[in-house]
Amino acid sequence: MLKVEALESGYGPMQVLWRPSLEVREGSITCLLGPNGVGKTTMLRTILSLLEPWGGKINYQGKDITNWPSHRKVGEGIALVPEGKHLFANMSVRENLTMGAYLREAAQRAVESLELVYSLFPVLKERAEQRAGSLSGGEQQMVTIARALMTRPRLIMLDEPSQGLAPKLVTEVFETVKRMRTEIGLTVLLVEQNVEASLDLADYVYIMHEGIIKAEGSPADIRALPNICEAYLGI
Repeated sequence: MLKVEALESGYGPMQVLWRPSLEVREGSITCLLGPNGVGKTTMLRTILSLLEPWGGKINYQGKDITNWPSHRKVGEGIALVPEGKHLFANMSVRENLTMGAYLREAAQRAVESLELVYSLFPVLKERAEQRAGSLSGGEQQMVTIARALMTRPRLIMLDEPSQGLAPKLVTEVFETVKRMRTEIGLTVLLVEQNVEASLDLADYVYIMHEGIIKAEGSPADIRALPNICEAYLGI
């Protein structure tokens, strides 16, 4: 579904991505792991054109989308859930979710999408008229993910969805990611710091360090590389 080849990008004069490549197969959960500050978020932002690609190629469903603007990529079915909550705190949960259906096609299916989101996150239906800023941290993260689903994506990229959450809520978030794949057929590219939970969830794993892919393989393959696990994953 998504193939990234030799991608280069950065901020100002500082290069962060040094030609990493990865592939996300349709219907899979692919995890991009590594320490903080090694380029994982930059990779997601460049894929969606929130940062300009300096070089390399991004292919999505057989199309070269490298230099497409962000809104066109979203319209093709790519969504990004950035690190942090980024909610409209004084608006209700329902209003926050509806804001996600801003594309014409998504707006036409907003009622249907709300029901889909509520089936994945029943607690959000209960909290629909509550101010988003008054929710717990875990519930706010659910709203953030659910709002991205309102665009009706086929590929969803999640950047540290479990950050700052209590262990029980982390389990709920990972269970939700699994349900997004099994129940509505989403393809997932996940950036995470929770290594063990990610390895339990993933179909395929990439390890990034200093803007380079250092290792890749199935979770079992990665666990069988003790030097990689110790050097880059802290396990």
